[in-house]
Amino acid sequence: MTIETTDAAPRAPRAERPAHGERAPRGIRSPRPSAKPNGQWKVDGTTPLNANEEWKQADGGLSVRERIETIYAAGGFQSIDPTDLHGRFRWWGLYTQRKPGIDGGRTATLEPHELEDEYFMLRVRIDGGQLTTEQLRVIGGISTEFARDTADLTDRQNVQLHWVRVEDVPEIWRRLEAVGLETTEACGDVPRVILGSPVAGIAADELIDPTPQIDEIAARFIGDESLANLPRKFKSAITGHPSQDVVHEINDVAFVAVEHPDLGVGYDLWVGGGLSTAPRLAERLGVWVPPERTADVWHGVAQVFRDYGYRRLRNKARLKFLLADWGAERFRQVLETEYLDAPLPGGPAAPTPATPGDHVGVHRQKDGRFYVGATPIVGRVSGPTLTKLADLVEAHGSTRLRTTPHQKVVILDIPEDRVESLIAGLDELGLQARPSLIRRGTIACTGIEFCKLAIVETKAYATAAVLELEERLAAFDLPHPIALHVNGCPNSCARIQTADIGLKGQLVTIDGEQVPGYQVHLGGGLASQDRDEAGLGRTVRGLKVAADGIADYVERVVTRFLGERDAAAGETFAQWAHRADEEALR
Repeated sequence: MTIETTDAAPRAPRAERPAHGERAPRGIRSPRPSAKPNGQWKVDGTTPLNANEEWKQADGGLSVRERIETIYAAGGFQSIDPTDLHGRFRWWGLYTQRKPGIDGGRTATLEPHELEDEYFMLRVRIDGGQLTTEQLRVIGGISTEFARDTADLTDRQNVQLHWVRVEDVPEIWRRLEAVGLETTEACGDVPRVILGSPVAGIAADELIDPTPQIDEIAARFIGDESLANLPRKFKSAITGHPSQDVVHEINDVAFVAVEHPDLGVGYDLWVGGGLSTAPRLAERLGVWVPPERTADVWHGVAQVFRDYGYRRLRNKARLKFLLADWGAERFRQVLETEYLDAPLPGGPAAPTPATPGDHVGVHRQKDGRFYVGATPIVGRVSGPTLTKLADLVEAHGSTRLRTTPHQKVVILDIPEDRVESLIAGLDELGLQARPSLIRRGTIACTGIEFCKLAIVETKAYATAAVLELEERLAAFDLPHPIALHVNGCPNSCARIQTADIGLKGQLVTIDGEQVPGYQVHLGGGLASQDRDEAGLGRTVRGLKVAADGIADYVERVVTRFLGERDAAAGETFAQWAHRADEEALR
Protein backbone atom coordinates (compact mmCIF):
# COMPACT_ATOMS: atom_id res chain seq x y z
CA MET A 1 0.00 0.00 0.00
CA THR A 2 1.25 3.46 -0.89
CA ILE A 3 0.82 5.92 1.99
CA GLU A 4 1.13 9.65 1.41
CA THR A 5 2.44 11.47 4.46
CA THR A 6 2.12 15.15 5.30
CA ASP A 7 5.07 15.72 7.61
CA ALA A 8 7.02 18.19 5.46
CA ALA A 9 8.55 21.03 7.42
CA PRO A 10 6.75 24.38 7.06
CA ARG A 11 8.42 27.09 5.03
CA ALA A 12 9.24 30.51 6.32
CA PRO A 13 6.38 33.01 6.69
CA ARG A 14 5.55 35.06 3.61
CA ALA A 15 6.93 38.41 4.61
CA GLU A 16 6.03 39.89 1.23
CA ARG A 17 2.30 39.58 1.90
CA PRO A 18 0.62 42.93 2.55
CA ALA A 19 -0.32 43.31 6.19
CA HIS A 20 -1.84 45.99 8.38
CA GLY A 21 -1.29 49.42 6.87
CA GLU A 22 0.17 48.12 3.62
CA ARG A 23 -1.46 48.27 0.18
CA ALA A 24 -0.86 46.18 -2.89
CA PRO A 25 -2.52 45.98 -6.29
CA ARG A 26 -5.32 43.42 -6.03
CA GLY A 27 -7.25 43.50 -9.27
CA ILE A 28 -9.75 46.37 -8.77
CA ARG A 29 -9.21 50.02 -8.06
CA SER A 30 -10.85 52.18 -5.44
CA PRO A 31 -14.06 53.70 -6.83
CA ARG A 32 -14.02 57.35 -7.80
CA PRO A 33 -15.86 59.70 -5.46
CA SER A 34 -19.53 59.93 -6.41
CA ALA A 35 -22.12 62.61 -5.79
CA LYS A 36 -24.70 59.85 -5.39
CA PRO A 37 -25.01 57.96 -2.09
CA ASN A 38 -23.69 54.42 -2.12
CA GLY A 39 -26.39 53.11 0.17
CA GLN A 40 -24.10 52.64 3.17
CA TRP A 41 -26.47 52.37 6.11
CA LYS A 42 -24.16 54.12 8.59
CA VAL A 43 -23.33 56.89 6.11
CA ASP A 44 -26.38 57.41 3.92
CA GLY A 45 -29.18 56.01 6.07
CA THR A 46 -31.27 52.94 5.37
CA THR A 47 -33.62 54.33 2.71
CA PRO A 48 -33.67 51.72 -0.10
CA LEU A 49 -31.96 52.93 -3.30
CA ASN A 50 -33.10 50.14 -5.62
CA ALA A 51 -35.90 47.64 -5.98
CA ASN A 52 -33.87 44.80 -4.51
CA GLU A 53 -33.24 46.74 -1.32
CA GLU A 54 -36.90 47.72 -1.17
CA TRP A 55 -38.28 44.20 -1.03
CA LYS A 56 -35.58 43.05 1.38
CA GLN A 57 -36.62 45.77 3.83
CA ALA A 58 -40.34 45.28 3.26
CA ASP A 59 -40.23 41.57 4.05
CA GLY A 60 -37.00 39.72 4.74
CA GLY A 61 -35.93 36.61 2.92
CA LEU A 62 -36.23 34.32 5.92
CA SER A 63 -39.97 34.98 6.12
CA VAL A 64 -40.74 33.08 2.91
CA ARG A 65 -40.35 29.65 4.48
CA GLU A 66 -43.80 29.77 6.04
CA ARG A 67 -45.36 30.67 2.69
CA ILE A 68 -43.51 27.83 0.96
CA GLU A 69 -44.81 25.35 3.52
CA THR A 70 -48.39 26.62 3.78
CA ILE A 71 -49.19 28.19 0.40
CA TYR A 72 -46.76 27.41 -2.43
CA ALA A 73 -46.27 23.70 -1.73
CA ALA A 74 -50.03 23.30 -1.96
CA GLY A 75 -50.60 25.68 -4.88
CA GLY A 76 -47.61 24.70 -6.99
CA PHE A 77 -45.28 26.84 -9.08
CA GLN A 78 -47.98 29.11 -10.51
CA SER A 79 -49.02 30.19 -6.99
CA ILE A 80 -45.62 31.71 -6.14
CA ASP A 81 -45.37 35.47 -5.78
CA PRO A 82 -42.76 36.78 -8.30
CA THR A 83 -40.71 38.63 -5.65
CA ASP A 84 -40.58 35.54 -3.49
CA LEU A 85 -39.67 33.42 -6.50
CA HIS A 86 -36.82 35.59 -7.77
CA GLY A 87 -35.64 36.88 -4.42
CA ARG A 88 -36.64 35.43 -1.07
CA PHE A 89 -36.53 31.77 -2.15
CA ARG A 90 -32.75 32.10 -2.27
CA TRP A 91 -32.60 32.61 1.49
CA TRP A 92 -33.67 28.97 1.74
CA GLY A 93 -31.29 27.59 -0.88
CA LEU A 94 -33.68 27.62 -3.84
CA TYR A 95 -33.05 29.00 -7.35
CA THR A 96 -35.21 28.38 -10.38
CA GLN A 97 -33.21 26.40 -12.90
CA ARG A 98 -32.83 27.07 -16.60
CA LYS A 99 -35.50 25.87 -18.99
CA PRO A 100 -34.03 23.23 -21.35
CA GLY A 101 -33.42 24.19 -24.96
CA ILE A 102 -32.58 27.88 -24.52
CA ASP A 103 -29.18 28.48 -26.14
CA GLY A 104 -26.48 30.63 -24.59
CA GLY A 105 -26.93 33.43 -27.09
CA ARG A 106 -30.29 34.23 -25.50
CA THR A 107 -29.06 34.34 -21.89
CA ALA A 108 -28.61 38.10 -21.84
CA THR A 109 -31.69 38.94 -23.92
CA LEU A 110 -34.45 37.11 -22.09
CA GLU A 111 -36.14 38.08 -18.83
CA PRO A 112 -35.73 35.76 -15.82
CA HIS A 113 -39.25 34.36 -16.19
CA GLU A 114 -38.51 33.50 -19.83
CA LEU A 115 -35.33 31.61 -18.91
CA GLU A 116 -36.59 29.72 -15.91
CA ASP A 117 -38.20 26.35 -15.66
CA GLU A 118 -40.81 25.35 -13.07
CA TYR A 119 -38.14 23.40 -11.18
CA PHE A 120 -35.54 24.41 -8.64
CA MET A 121 -31.92 23.91 -7.80
CA LEU A 122 -31.74 23.12 -4.08
CA ARG A 123 -28.46 23.74 -2.29
CA VAL A 124 -27.80 21.69 0.84
CA ARG A 125 -25.67 23.73 3.23
CA ILE A 126 -22.75 21.77 4.76
CA ASP A 127 -20.71 24.05 7.04
CA GLY A 128 -17.13 22.82 7.27
CA GLY A 129 -17.98 20.08 4.77
CA GLN A 130 -18.65 17.68 7.65
CA LEU A 131 -21.03 14.80 6.93
CA THR A 132 -22.03 11.54 8.49
CA THR A 133 -22.96 8.52 6.42
CA GLU A 134 -26.52 8.87 7.74
CA GLN A 135 -26.67 12.43 6.38
CA LEU A 136 -25.13 11.37 3.07
CA ARG A 137 -27.68 8.60 2.71
CA VAL A 138 -30.51 11.07 3.30
CA ILE A 139 -29.14 13.40 0.61
CA GLY A 140 -28.82 10.45 -1.76
CA GLY A 141 -32.36 9.39 -1.05
CA ILE A 142 -33.72 12.90 -1.63
CA SER A 143 -31.85 13.05 -4.92
CA THR A 144 -33.30 9.73 -6.04
CA GLU A 145 -36.86 10.44 -4.93
CA PHE A 146 -37.22 14.14 -5.66
CA ALA A 147 -34.36 15.32 -7.93
CA ARG A 148 -34.10 12.81 -10.79
CA ASP A 149 -30.89 11.37 -9.28
CA THR A 150 -28.96 14.66 -9.71
CA ALA A 151 -26.24 15.67 -7.27
CA ASP A 152 -23.17 17.85 -7.65
CA LEU A 153 -20.35 18.41 -5.17
CA THR A 154 -19.62 22.14 -5.32
CA ASP A 155 -16.43 24.09 -4.73
CA ARG A 156 -18.12 25.58 -1.63
CA GLN A 157 -18.45 22.16 0.10
CA ASN A 158 -22.20 22.03 -0.58
CA VAL A 159 -24.28 19.49 -2.45
CA GLN A 160 -26.64 20.79 -5.17
CA LEU A 161 -29.73 18.98 -6.39
CA HIS A 162 -31.86 19.79 -9.44
CA TRP A 163 -35.37 19.18 -10.79
CA VAL A 164 -36.85 19.89 -7.36
CA ARG A 165 -40.56 20.82 -7.28
CA VAL A 166 -41.85 23.35 -4.76
CA GLU A 167 -44.49 20.80 -3.76
CA ASP A 168 -41.72 18.55 -2.41
CA VAL A 169 -39.65 21.16 -0.58
CA PRO A 170 -41.34 20.83 2.86
CA GLU A 171 -40.74 17.07 2.89
CA ILE A 172 -37.14 17.57 1.75
CA TRP A 173 -36.59 20.04 4.59
CA ARG A 174 -38.13 17.61 7.07
CA ARG A 175 -35.75 14.85 6.02
CA LEU A 176 -32.66 17.06 5.99
CA GLU A 177 -33.38 18.68 9.33
CA ALA A 178 -34.09 15.32 10.96
CA VAL A 179 -30.40 14.49 10.47
CA GLY A 180 -28.99 17.94 11.29
CA LEU A 181 -28.73 19.39 7.77
CA GLU A 182 -30.37 22.51 6.40
CA THR A 183 -30.69 24.84 3.43
CA THR A 184 -30.99 28.01 5.56
CA GLU A 185 -29.15 30.91 3.90
CA ALA A 186 -27.48 28.60 1.41
CA CYS A 187 -28.07 31.39 -1.14
CA GLY A 188 -29.04 35.07 -0.99
CA ASP A 189 -27.62 38.27 0.52
CA VAL A 190 -26.60 36.46 3.69
CA PRO A 191 -23.68 34.62 5.30
CA ARG A 192 -23.20 31.65 2.98
CA VAL A 193 -21.75 28.28 3.97
CA ILE A 194 -18.62 28.46 6.14
CA LEU A 195 -15.78 26.70 4.38
CA GLY A 196 -13.72 24.58 6.76
CA SER A 197 -10.70 22.34 6.51
CA PRO A 198 -11.85 18.92 5.26
CA VAL A 199 -9.38 17.29 7.68
CA ALA A 200 -10.39 19.30 10.74
CA GLY A 201 -9.78 17.38 13.93
CA ILE A 202 -8.08 14.39 12.33
CA ALA A 203 -4.96 15.50 10.40
CA ALA A 204 -1.68 14.62 12.04
CA ASP A 205 -0.12 17.96 11.06
CA GLU A 206 -3.07 20.17 12.00
CA LEU A 207 -2.29 23.31 14.00
CA ILE A 208 -5.77 23.66 15.47
CA ASP A 209 -9.19 22.08 14.97
CA PRO A 210 -11.46 24.89 13.69
CA THR A 211 -14.67 22.89 14.20
CA PRO A 212 -15.62 24.63 17.48
CA GLN A 213 -15.28 28.03 15.81
CA ILE A 214 -17.31 26.96 12.76
CA ASP A 215 -20.01 25.46 14.98
CA GLU A 216 -20.21 28.60 17.15
CA ILE A 217 -20.56 30.92 14.15
CA ALA A 218 -23.21 28.74 12.56
CA ALA A 219 -25.19 28.32 15.80
CA ARG A 220 -25.11 32.02 16.71
CA PHE A 221 -25.51 33.74 13.37
CA ILE A 222 -26.99 31.54 10.61
CA GLY A 223 -30.65 32.45 10.43
CA ASP A 224 -30.09 35.56 12.56
CA GLU A 225 -32.44 38.28 11.31
CA SER A 226 -29.83 40.98 12.07
CA LEU A 227 -27.56 39.52 9.38
CA ALA A 228 -30.25 38.39 6.94
CA ASN A 229 -30.10 41.58 4.85
CA LEU A 230 -26.50 42.13 3.78
CA PRO A 231 -25.58 44.15 0.67
CA ARG A 232 -24.82 40.88 -1.12
CA LYS A 233 -23.44 37.41 -0.41
CA PHE A 234 -20.87 37.03 2.39
CA LYS A 235 -18.42 34.13 2.06
CA SER A 236 -16.40 32.75 4.96
CA ALA A 237 -13.57 30.26 5.43
CA ILE A 238 -11.69 28.86 8.42
CA THR A 239 -8.80 26.40 8.46
CA GLY A 240 -6.47 25.03 11.06
CA HIS A 241 -4.42 23.03 8.57
CA PRO A 242 -1.03 24.23 7.25
CA SER A 243 -2.01 23.42 3.65
CA GLN A 244 -4.43 26.39 3.86
CA ASP A 245 -7.10 24.24 2.25
CA VAL A 246 -10.09 26.63 2.15
CA VAL A 247 -9.16 29.04 -0.69
CA HIS A 248 -9.04 31.83 1.90
CA GLU A 249 -7.73 34.47 -0.52
CA ILE A 250 -11.06 34.65 -2.37
CA ASN A 251 -13.42 34.84 0.60
CA ASP A 252 -14.97 37.92 2.19
CA VAL A 253 -13.59 36.86 5.57
CA ALA A 254 -11.15 34.07 6.32
CA PHE A 255 -9.22 32.76 9.30
CA VAL A 256 -5.95 30.90 8.64
CA ALA A 257 -4.21 29.10 11.50
CA VAL A 258 -0.87 30.52 12.53
CA GLU A 259 1.38 30.17 15.56
CA HIS A 260 2.16 33.47 17.27
CA PRO A 261 5.64 33.46 18.86
CA ASP A 262 4.26 34.71 22.17
CA LEU A 263 0.52 33.97 22.17
CA GLY A 264 0.37 30.49 20.67
CA VAL A 265 -1.86 29.12 17.92
CA GLY A 266 -4.66 31.32 16.64
CA TYR A 267 -5.78 32.73 13.31
CA ASP A 268 -4.47 35.21 10.75
CA LEU A 269 -7.42 37.35 9.58
CA TRP A 270 -8.04 38.03 5.88
CA VAL A 271 -10.83 40.17 4.40
CA GLY A 272 -12.16 41.37 1.07
CA GLY A 273 -11.51 38.56 -1.40
CA GLY A 274 -13.75 37.61 -4.31
CA LEU A 275 -13.61 36.84 -8.02
CA SER A 276 -16.54 37.20 -10.46
CA THR A 277 -16.07 39.87 -13.16
CA ALA A 278 -13.93 42.13 -10.94
CA PRO A 279 -11.49 39.81 -9.18
CA ARG A 280 -9.72 40.92 -6.03
CA LEU A 281 -7.60 38.89 -3.66
CA ALA A 282 -8.16 39.26 0.06
CA GLU A 283 -5.76 41.18 2.28
CA ARG A 284 -4.34 40.38 5.68
CA LEU A 285 -5.29 42.79 8.44
CA GLY A 286 -2.09 41.84 10.24
CA VAL A 287 -3.86 40.71 13.41
CA TRP A 288 -3.80 37.53 15.49
CA VAL A 289 -7.23 36.21 16.45
CA PRO A 290 -7.44 33.91 19.50
CA PRO A 291 -9.76 30.93 18.98
CA GLU A 292 -12.18 32.11 21.65
CA ARG A 293 -12.67 35.46 19.88
CA THR A 294 -13.08 34.06 16.37
CA ALA A 295 -16.89 34.11 16.31
CA ASP A 296 -17.01 37.67 17.63
CA VAL A 297 -14.45 38.83 15.07
CA TRP A 298 -16.39 37.08 12.29
CA HIS A 299 -19.52 38.84 13.53
CA GLY A 300 -17.68 42.16 13.55
CA VAL A 301 -16.57 41.80 9.94
CA ALA A 302 -20.10 40.79 8.90
CA GLN A 303 -21.50 43.86 10.63
CA VAL A 304 -18.97 46.15 8.95
CA PHE A 305 -20.20 44.78 5.65
CA ARG A 306 -23.85 45.16 6.65
CA ASP A 307 -23.47 48.75 7.86
CA TYR A 308 -20.85 50.15 5.46
CA GLY A 309 -21.15 47.95 2.37
CA TYR A 310 -22.31 49.56 -0.86
CA ARG A 311 -25.97 48.83 -1.64
CA ARG A 312 -26.95 51.23 -4.44
CA LEU A 313 -25.37 49.21 -7.27
CA ARG A 314 -25.43 45.42 -6.88
CA ASN A 315 -22.36 44.98 -9.06
CA LYS A 316 -20.43 47.05 -6.48
CA ALA A 317 -22.03 45.52 -3.39
CA ARG A 318 -19.39 42.95 -2.36
CA LEU A 319 -17.04 43.57 0.55
CA LYS A 320 -14.03 43.68 -1.79
CA PHE A 321 -15.16 47.06 -3.14
CA LEU A 322 -15.35 48.55 0.34
CA LEU A 323 -11.88 47.25 1.16
CA ALA A 324 -10.50 48.66 -2.10
CA ASP A 325 -11.86 52.04 -1.06
CA TRP A 326 -10.89 51.95 2.61
CA GLY A 327 -7.69 49.93 2.66
CA ALA A 328 -6.69 47.42 5.35
CA GLU A 329 -5.67 50.02 7.94
CA ARG A 330 -9.01 51.80 8.03
CA PHE A 331 -10.92 48.52 7.91
CA ARG A 332 -9.04 47.27 10.97
CA GLN A 333 -9.63 50.54 12.78
CA VAL A 334 -13.39 50.48 12.17
CA LEU A 335 -13.61 46.80 13.09
CA GLU A 336 -11.76 47.24 16.37
CA THR A 337 -13.28 50.53 17.50
CA GLU A 338 -16.91 50.06 16.43
CA TYR A 339 -17.55 46.31 16.56
CA LEU A 340 -15.10 44.61 18.96
CA ASP A 341 -14.79 45.03 22.71
CA ALA A 342 -10.99 45.20 22.54
CA PRO A 343 -8.29 45.59 19.86
CA LEU A 344 -6.61 42.55 18.39
CA PRO A 345 -2.88 41.96 18.80
CA GLY A 346 -0.64 42.09 15.76
CA GLY A 347 0.33 38.77 14.31
CA PRO A 348 2.55 37.04 11.76
CA ALA A 349 1.62 35.60 8.39
CA ALA A 350 1.27 31.85 8.10
CA PRO A 351 4.08 29.94 6.36
CA THR A 352 3.70 28.95 2.73
CA PRO A 353 1.86 25.61 2.50
CA ALA A 354 4.14 22.61 2.24
CA THR A 355 1.52 20.09 1.09
CA PRO A 356 -1.42 20.07 -1.35
CA GLY A 357 -4.72 21.34 -0.01
CA ASP A 358 -7.09 19.09 -1.94
CA HIS A 359 -6.29 16.08 0.32
CA VAL A 360 -6.52 13.61 -2.56
CA GLY A 361 -4.82 10.31 -1.81
CA VAL A 362 -4.09 8.35 1.38
CA HIS A 363 -2.95 10.13 4.54
CA ARG A 364 -2.32 9.06 8.12
CA GLN A 365 -4.53 10.57 10.80
CA LYS A 366 -3.32 11.66 14.22
CA ASP A 367 -4.94 8.53 15.73
CA GLY A 368 -3.09 6.14 13.42
CA ARG A 369 -6.01 5.46 11.11
CA PHE A 370 -6.19 6.94 7.58
CA TYR A 371 -8.21 9.40 5.57
CA VAL A 372 -8.66 8.95 1.84
CA GLY A 373 -9.39 11.80 -0.54
CA ALA A 374 -11.08 10.95 -3.84
CA THR A 375 -12.33 12.88 -6.85
CA PRO A 376 -15.25 12.44 -9.18
CA ILE A 377 -14.95 14.15 -12.56
CA VAL A 378 -15.79 17.85 -12.06
CA GLY A 379 -17.94 17.22 -8.98
CA ARG A 380 -20.67 15.34 -10.83
CA VAL A 381 -22.12 12.47 -8.82
CA SER A 382 -25.71 11.21 -8.35
CA GLY A 383 -28.18 10.17 -5.70
CA PRO A 384 -27.48 6.45 -6.15
CA THR A 385 -23.73 7.15 -6.03
CA LEU A 386 -24.06 9.01 -2.72
CA THR A 387 -26.16 6.22 -1.24
CA LYS A 388 -23.66 3.58 -2.35
CA LEU A 389 -20.83 5.72 -0.99
CA ALA A 390 -22.50 5.80 2.43
CA ASP A 391 -22.80 2.00 2.33
CA LEU A 392 -19.17 1.63 1.25
CA VAL A 393 -17.84 3.88 4.00
CA GLU A 394 -19.81 2.06 6.68
CA ALA A 395 -18.65 -1.31 5.32
CA HIS A 396 -15.10 -0.13 5.96
CA GLY A 397 -15.71 0.78 9.58
CA SER A 398 -16.36 4.52 9.32
CA THR A 399 -19.33 6.84 9.58
CA ARG A 400 -17.60 10.13 8.71
CA LEU A 401 -16.63 11.92 5.49
CA ARG A 402 -16.05 15.46 4.27
CA THR A 403 -16.67 17.51 1.16
CA THR A 404 -13.94 19.91 0.01
CA PRO A 405 -13.61 23.31 -1.71
CA HIS A 406 -12.18 21.44 -4.71
CA GLN A 407 -15.22 19.28 -5.60
CA LYS A 408 -13.66 16.29 -3.86
CA VAL A 409 -14.70 13.98 -1.03
CA VAL A 410 -12.58 12.78 1.91
CA ILE A 411 -13.35 9.56 3.78
CA LEU A 412 -12.19 9.53 7.42
CA ASP A 413 -11.23 6.91 10.02
CA ILE A 414 -10.21 4.00 7.79
CA PRO A 415 -8.08 1.24 9.37
CA GLU A 416 -4.82 0.65 7.54
CA ASP A 417 -5.75 -2.86 6.46
CA ARG A 418 -8.98 -1.59 4.84
CA VAL A 419 -7.52 1.28 2.79
CA GLU A 420 -6.92 -0.62 -0.44
CA SER A 421 -10.36 -2.23 -0.32
CA LEU A 422 -11.93 1.20 0.13
CA ILE A 423 -9.99 2.59 -2.83
CA ALA A 424 -11.18 -0.26 -5.03
CA GLY A 425 -14.76 0.41 -3.99
CA LEU A 426 -14.40 4.12 -4.64
CA ASP A 427 -13.07 3.36 -8.13
CA GLU A 428 -16.23 1.38 -8.87
CA LEU A 429 -18.27 4.48 -7.94
CA GLY A 430 -16.23 6.76 -10.21
CA LEU A 431 -14.39 8.32 -7.27
CA GLN A 432 -10.65 7.98 -7.75
CA ALA A 433 -8.18 8.25 -4.88
CA ARG A 434 -5.26 7.98 -7.30
CA PRO A 435 -6.52 10.06 -10.22
CA SER A 436 -4.57 11.42 -13.14
CA LEU A 437 -3.18 14.89 -12.51
CA ILE A 438 -5.62 16.25 -15.09
CA ARG A 439 -8.68 14.73 -13.42
CA ARG A 440 -7.40 15.84 -10.02
CA GLY A 441 -7.01 19.45 -11.11
CA THR A 442 -10.23 19.94 -13.09
CA ILE A 443 -13.39 21.56 -11.70
CA ALA A 444 -16.44 23.00 -13.43
CA CYS A 445 -19.46 25.10 -12.51
CA THR A 446 -23.08 24.10 -13.15
CA GLY A 447 -23.13 25.49 -16.70
CA ILE A 448 -25.98 25.98 -19.15
CA GLU A 449 -27.59 22.65 -18.30
CA PHE A 450 -29.24 24.24 -15.25
CA CYS A 451 -27.94 27.79 -14.69
CA LYS A 452 -29.88 30.82 -15.98
CA LEU A 453 -26.71 32.93 -16.13
CA ALA A 454 -24.69 30.48 -18.20
CA ILE A 455 -23.77 30.91 -21.83
CA VAL A 456 -21.94 27.62 -22.37
CA GLU A 457 -22.16 24.03 -21.14
CA THR A 458 -19.41 23.06 -18.67
CA LYS A 459 -19.76 19.68 -16.96
CA ALA A 460 -20.17 17.63 -20.14
CA TYR A 461 -17.40 19.41 -22.08
CA ALA A 462 -15.00 19.31 -19.13
CA THR A 463 -15.73 15.61 -18.52
CA ALA A 464 -15.08 14.75 -22.17
CA ALA A 465 -11.86 16.78 -22.10
CA VAL A 466 -10.60 15.02 -18.96
CA LEU A 467 -11.20 11.58 -20.47
CA GLU A 468 -9.47 12.54 -23.73
CA LEU A 469 -6.53 14.21 -22.00
CA GLU A 470 -5.93 11.21 -19.78
CA GLU A 471 -5.21 9.25 -22.95
CA ARG A 472 -3.37 11.96 -24.86
CA LEU A 473 -1.08 12.94 -21.97
CA ALA A 474 -0.55 9.43 -20.59
CA ALA A 475 2.99 9.28 -21.93
CA PHE A 476 3.99 12.58 -20.29
CA ASP A 477 5.24 13.03 -16.75
CA LEU A 478 3.35 16.05 -15.44
CA PRO A 479 5.21 17.76 -12.57
CA HIS A 480 2.02 18.68 -10.70
CA PRO A 481 -1.78 18.68 -11.14
CA ILE A 482 -2.92 21.03 -13.90
CA ALA A 483 -5.72 23.18 -12.50
CA LEU A 484 -8.25 23.34 -15.34
CA HIS A 485 -11.31 25.34 -14.28
CA VAL A 486 -14.29 25.55 -16.64
CA ASN A 487 -16.95 28.24 -16.15
CA GLY A 488 -20.13 28.78 -18.14
CA CYS A 489 -20.21 32.59 -17.87
CA PRO A 490 -18.00 35.47 -16.64
CA ASN A 491 -19.05 35.15 -12.98
CA SER A 492 -16.25 32.72 -12.05
CA CYS A 493 -18.07 30.26 -9.79
CA ALA A 494 -15.35 27.82 -10.90
CA ARG A 495 -12.55 30.30 -9.99
CA ILE A 496 -11.17 30.77 -13.50
CA GLN A 497 -8.76 33.58 -12.56
CA THR A 498 -6.96 31.39 -10.01
CA ALA A 499 -6.41 28.32 -12.21
CA ASP A 500 -3.47 27.20 -14.32
CA ILE A 501 -5.95 27.19 -17.21
CA GLY A 502 -9.21 29.01 -16.58
CA LEU A 503 -11.94 28.94 -19.21
CA LYS A 504 -14.63 31.67 -19.14
CA GLY A 505 -17.77 30.80 -21.05
CA GLN A 506 -18.89 33.11 -23.86
CA LEU A 507 -19.87 33.02 -27.49
CA VAL A 508 -16.70 33.10 -29.59
CA THR A 509 -16.02 33.54 -33.29
CA ILE A 510 -13.88 30.79 -34.78
CA ASP A 511 -13.27 30.61 -38.54
CA GLY A 512 -15.95 33.24 -39.03
CA GLU A 513 -18.65 31.32 -37.17
CA GLN A 514 -20.06 32.19 -33.74
CA VAL A 515 -20.05 29.15 -31.47
CA PRO A 516 -20.11 28.38 -27.73
CA GLY A 517 -16.62 28.67 -26.33
CA TYR A 518 -14.34 30.14 -23.72
CA GLN A 519 -11.91 32.99 -23.15
CA VAL A 520 -8.67 31.65 -21.71
CA HIS A 521 -7.00 32.76 -18.45
CA LEU A 522 -3.54 31.33 -17.77
CA GLY A 523 -1.21 31.08 -14.80
CA GLY A 524 -3.46 31.97 -11.88
CA GLY A 525 -3.38 30.21 -8.55
CA LEU A 526 -3.81 30.40 -4.81
CA ALA A 527 -1.07 29.95 -2.24
CA SER A 528 0.20 26.39 -2.30
CA GLN A 529 3.31 24.28 -2.01
CA ASP A 530 4.14 25.46 -5.55
CA ARG A 531 3.69 29.22 -5.08
CA ASP A 532 4.31 31.60 -2.21
CA GLU A 533 1.20 33.70 -2.66
CA ALA A 534 -1.97 33.90 -4.70
CA GLY A 535 -2.04 35.58 -8.09
CA LEU A 536 -4.49 36.11 -10.93
CA GLY A 537 -4.06 34.61 -14.37
CA ARG A 538 -3.15 36.47 -17.54
CA THR A 539 -5.20 36.70 -20.70
CA VAL A 540 -3.90 36.70 -24.26
CA ARG A 541 -5.67 38.99 -26.68
CA GLY A 542 -7.87 37.08 -29.06
CA LEU A 543 -7.22 33.69 -27.44
CA LYS A 544 -10.52 31.80 -27.53
CA VAL A 545 -11.30 28.10 -27.45
CA ALA A 546 -14.39 26.39 -28.86
CA ALA A 547 -16.42 24.52 -26.25
CA ASP A 548 -15.70 21.19 -27.91
CA GLY A 549 -12.02 22.04 -28.32
CA ILE A 550 -10.88 22.02 -24.68
CA ALA A 551 -8.83 18.84 -25.01
CA ASP A 552 -7.06 20.06 -28.17
CA TYR A 553 -6.08 23.36 -26.55
CA VAL A 554 -4.98 21.90 -23.22
CA GLU A 555 -2.92 19.20 -24.92
CA ARG A 556 -1.22 21.82 -27.07
CA VAL A 557 -0.38 24.28 -24.29
CA VAL A 558 0.62 21.64 -21.74
CA THR A 559 2.99 19.88 -24.12
CA ARG A 560 4.58 23.24 -24.94
CA PHE A 561 5.00 23.86 -21.23
CA LEU A 562 6.65 20.47 -20.77
CA GLY A 563 9.00 21.19 -23.65
CA GLU A 564 9.97 24.68 -22.51
CA ARG A 565 9.85 24.61 -18.71
CA ASP A 566 12.95 24.99 -16.57
CA ALA A 567 12.74 21.59 -14.94
CA ALA A 568 15.93 22.08 -12.95
CA ALA A 569 14.37 25.08 -11.24
CA GLY A 570 11.08 23.26 -10.67
CA GLU A 571 9.19 25.72 -12.86
CA THR A 572 5.42 25.30 -12.61
CA PHE A 573 2.85 25.76 -15.33
CA ALA A 574 1.75 29.07 -13.81
CA GLN A 575 5.30 30.40 -13.71
CA TRP A 576 5.88 29.37 -17.30
CA ALA A 577 2.55 30.82 -18.46
CA HIS A 578 3.45 34.25 -17.09
CA ARG A 579 6.85 34.34 -18.81
CA ALA A 580 5.99 32.58 -22.06
CA ASP A 581 5.52 34.46 -25.33
CA GLU A 582 1.91 34.87 -26.37
CA GLU A 583 2.39 32.64 -29.39
CA ALA A 584 3.42 29.77 -27.14
CA LEU A 585 0.10 30.09 -25.30
CA ARG A 586 -2.14 29.90 -28.35
